[in-house]
Amino acid sequence: MRFTPLALQGAYVLDIEPEEDDRGFFARSWCASEFISHGLSAAIRQCSVSFNSRKGTLRGMHYQAEPDEEVKVIRCTAGAVYDVLVDVRLGSATLGKWVATELSAENRRQLYIPSGIAHGFQTLTESAELYYQISTDYAPESARGLRWDDPSVRIAWPDAKSATISERDRSYPDFVFLTSAQEDR
Repeated sequence: MRFTPLALQGAYVLDIEPEEDDRGFFARSWCASEFISHGLSAAIRQCSVSFNSRKGTLRGMHYQAEPDEEVKVIRCTAGAVYDVLVDVRLGSATLGKWVATELSAENRRQLYIPSGIAHGFQTLTESAELYYQISTDYAPESARGLRWDDPSVRIAWPDAKSATISERDRSYPDFVFLTSAQEDR
């Protein structure tokens, strides 16, 4: 596997290295010892699937607060998505910054998302599916988010005007509010 660092500290794009022949290929998509050798968490407590029937579906921006922070490895198993990460770690040099990567069944890319990073995506195709490997059990009381269209973050979504977005994702606070509320704790 190839580990390519992103502009947010601790976040990586993971690419498989297929061994090909006339039948197709075989490739490793997970190896705990490789993750550990890169200083990354290799813990997996649960796996989840997000299926999205419509092109343009936008989900996010989600993260888990302390003490239930999650590390995630995400890959697209069907279709394609525009996947976005936002740094919400207080004290981070990249606080409030975002990066985006296209994940697709065709490119077989994965994202390693460290704790303290909000995650969201917009589907680029019909029937897009994401597979999540998650470091800890889900704790609904620690679920947090910031608005997908926060003016201080300014994520450049591919097609925000026609996006299908849940009421929950529309009602998250702005990042400015989010950071000042965390600093007050």
